[in-house]
Amino acid sequence: MAAMIDPEIKERFDHYIREKGLRRTSQRDVIVEAAFSTEEHFTAEQLWDLARRIDPTTSRATLYRTLTLLVESGLLREIDLGRDQKYYDPNFVDHPHHNHLICVDCGKVIEFEDEHIETLFDCITRRLGFRPTKKSMRIEACCDKLRKDGICENLLEMRLGKKGRAARKVPASSAS
Repeated sequence: MAAMIDPEIKERFDHYIREKGLRRTSQRDVIVEAAFSTEEHFTAEQLWDLARRIDPTTSRATLYRTLTLLVESGLLREIDLGRDQKYYDPNFVDHPHHNHLICVDCGKVIEFEDEHIETLFDCITRRLGFRPTKKSMRIEACCDKLRKDGICENLLEMRLGKKGRAARKVPASSAS
């Protein structure tokens, strides 16, 4: 993996596992490196493939235990992208308020942030007498590409199995 992960992520994870009485291991380090060397969403199996590229001896059992620790520590978020499996999102550390727009035709996922949505979440929860502990928005829609052009590269790649659920980030000004 060429990407360098943020040292703060390693520090936060090390602190978290020490508090739980666990120790740092080379396999855990590999899994953390694999998880945060990408900005794409991934399944446990996809993460295992990434980790095994770094260290082929990475254990599947260690992967699942480490995934649980990463989610518990708040470094990874388990998300529902509308399929029958869990996906993990490594982007909540840098962008804790992002949301997901998912094309129901081709499976493309676009991450977006918008200050108006944050205000709306706040207004709704206050009006109904709640204080949110976690917020998430998933919008499922049909992208214009297939309708306009009659063909969508993302749909072809998804059907051929060449592409996972890559996420594209859209700044708030473009998403509004």
